[in-house]
Amino acid sequence: MFDYGGTIDSDGTHWAEVIWMAYEACGVPVSKAIFRNAYVYGERTLGKNPIVRPHHTFLDMLRLKSELQIRWLIDNDFLQEDTFRKEWPEEIAGWCYAYARRAIGDARPILAELKERYPLVLVSNFYGNIGSVLKDFGLDGIFSSIVESAVVGVRKPDPAIFRMGADRLGLKPEETVVVGDSYDKDILPATRIGCQTIWLKSVGWSDYKGDETADAILSHFVELRPLFRLV
Repeated sequence: MFDYGGTIDSDGTHWAEVIWMAYEACGVPVSKAIFRNAYVYGERTLGKNPIVRPHHTFLDMLRLKSELQIRWLIDNDFLQEDTFRKEWPEEIAGWCYAYARRAIGDARPILAELKERYPLVLVSNFYGNIGSVLKDFGLDGIFSSIVESAVVGVRKPDPAIFRMGADRLGLKPEETVVVGDSYDKDILPATRIGCQTIWLKSVGWSDYKGDETADAILSHFVELRPLFRLV
């Protein structure tokens, strides 16, 4: 069972960190602390409102996120409307999309090889458009089933979403392996129901305590190759 966002599309780096790198690259003059508030506002807005549609690609979604964040920064006087660059949302979205394409370019052949050996299921907190996102990135057909939070009505860290994934595989939880980047949303709930876990540990939303554990801990997605003895 694979997580998607932060695992397959950013090599374990939390998307807030990726977008912040885009802000720095584009020269948006706000602090990281202020940006994080804008990020939270955008995520909560998208989670509560049907803004993202099933046909939206990842680039479409990045544009929506960037527009919401920039609007929040303007409305709260962290950016001045008469001085900010109207191109920023598009530039931020484009920078992040290119980042995702590179990460997925590395992940795709590994997923394709794993598909030849094992049934794969995607278990993701997403907005109802994961099918369009996978198709855009050439990942459609990799997963035998998709458990998407906006569709099934259950979100991580509820362990029930991983139980759904195991059911889709026709396996007991202890017969499955969960691969994810979030310790709190992937590794802990999957462990609670007996799944084996592979933690793609990179830069998360918050600092780690130091006592986190998983059956395997990787720094990069490509490390799945030797772990599963892929040629």
